[in-house]
Amino acid sequence: MKIATALVLLVLIVVSPVRGEELCDIVKGAVLLAQDDKNTYLGRISSSYDSESIFNDYGTYGSEYSSSSIWNQYATFGSEYSSYSPHNEYTSTPPMIVKNRKIIGYLSANKSVRSSVSPNLLKALCKEEL
Repeated sequence: MKIATALVLLVLIVVSPVRGEELCDIVKGAVLLAQDDKNTYLGRISSSYDSESIFNDYGTYGSEYSSSSIWNQYATFGSEYSSYSPHNEYTSTPPMIVKNRKIIGYLSANKSVRSSVSPNLLKALCKEEL
């Protein structure tokens, strides 16, 4: 898929309803990178069997107990108060969704962030699809 097509599809996600499978196909294999000074790697959007998946409940990036996980509500990248967390409804620096070395969108609970998808919606739609 060409990058321009992926960007158009992600914009469509924000402004018009799409089927869950379409969203999952767009982000499948993408990685999450924090917008901190190191662009910290936060895992991959992939099958829950993948050890680097954000949907692997026992993995580094999917466990609610891991300090590197977006699902740990007490950690930097999972807290609703952290400016680098996708769960912060006010942040302007949520994690980037990167595929083929291009930013295709953002993972954010902030509805004002363009080309973004909520982490909880992504999990609900894609955890079992990938």
